[in-house]
Amino acid sequence: MPLADAIRPALLDDVVGQKHILGQGKPLRKIIEGGKIPNMIFYGPSGVGKTTVANIIAGRTEMNLYKLNGTSCSTADIKGVISDRGKFGFGGGALLYLDEIQYLNKRQQQSLLEYIENGDITLIASTTENPYFYIYNAILSRSTVFEFKPVSKNDIVPAIARAFRLGEETTNRNYDIEDGVIEHIALGCGGDVRKAINTVELCMLSADNDLVSLELARELTQKSSMKYDRGGDQHYDILSAFQKSIRGSDENAALHYLSRLIVAGDLPSICRRLLVIASEDIGLAFPNAVPIVKACVDSALQLGFPEARIPLAEAVVLLATSPKSNSAYLAINKAIEDVEKGKTGDIPRHLQNVHYDGEGAAVKGQNYLYPHDYPNHYVKQQYLPDEIKDRVYYEFGDNKLEQAAAEYRSRIKDS
Repeated sequence: MPLADAIRPALLDDVVGQKHILGQGKPLRKIIEGGKIPNMIFYGPSGVGKTTVANIIAGRTEMNLYKLNGTSCSTADIKGVISDRGKFGFGGGALLYLDEIQYLNKRQQQSLLEYIENGDITLIASTTENPYFYIYNAILSRSTVFEFKPVSKNDIVPAIARAFRLGEETTNRNYDIEDGVIEHIALGCGGDVRKAINTVELCMLSADNDLVSLELARELTQKSSMKYDRGGDQHYDILSAFQKSIRGSDENAALHYLSRLIVAGDLPSICRRLLVIASEDIGLAFPNAVPIVKACVDSALQLGFPEARIPLAEAVVLLATSPKSNSAYLAINKAIEDVEKGKTGDIPRHLQNVHYDGEGAAVKGQNYLYPHDYPNHYVKQQYLPDEIKDRVYYEFGDNKLEQAAAEYRSRIKDS
């Protein structure tokens, strides 16, 4: 049996982390101790106790536990659970633990509804992706969602020490564990308890002369804290944190999230997000950021990793330390909102591309005023349609460049 399974807790008090839902008086614990188990969805990253808690729930009830995985199960497998239940007559009901439910298509998820509603199945589904995006609404409305969070380093340390002790008992060997090994594994597992225990097992299997050195632990935990899925929540969470750190003028945090993306090898996402940030968040406060970042992005794409990290870092530091303005971003959003709501109107006659007036035209001539023929290259005339002629979309930002533009605008209009 893998060490991670052998050490799996059988009691709620032994579960590592998740005190926000399993601590004394917390909601999930109260439900489990109450004995009446509703349909539930466990949402969180891998290796944080979702399966463990489902096993504990099954052990505390008279229900028969079935396990299916969304990556491989079919509608026939789900119906098989019901068939077994009827065949063997389990009076306590069937508890179905469905791991990775997000991989079931809509029709497969719908097949669960009948059995959930008539009580044939009590469903505990787990997912590493946001359930509100990936799980059929009808199942969500009949379930309670509990979020499992990555386990902190301090919570994982005792579990790692316990795993080493169990490994020694199982193999009848005494390992010499160097100082710092346990702490390094706890830090390197990225909040994934199962990954930490697996690393312990690998350390014991590959230890020379029963010595588990810090160097060995470092080799086995290399990059293990990097959780990244280009199609999943982690992808968008890291990109969101990346942009928000630059927007918040924290270049150190921005470099940290850039490093995660670099280690994951996700060059296209980095480049696209940097180009967006240059216009959305720096904008007119420093318009030259756009061509500079474009040059950095082009260099990165031409160089590839590992050298691409250098121009990318330059772009990140430049953007994070630049003045910020989202005035153009807000302005275009307001304008698009008006158009989508039908607030448009006819283009004013003097702006139309018309050179001939029909016999029935009430006003002859286009009457367009050419601004370059007037002082300061400006002349007052209406540009917006009559229905929204006084609409204001753009508000000058409070940075130096936009305030200079506002002053220029005021000067030519008042002249």
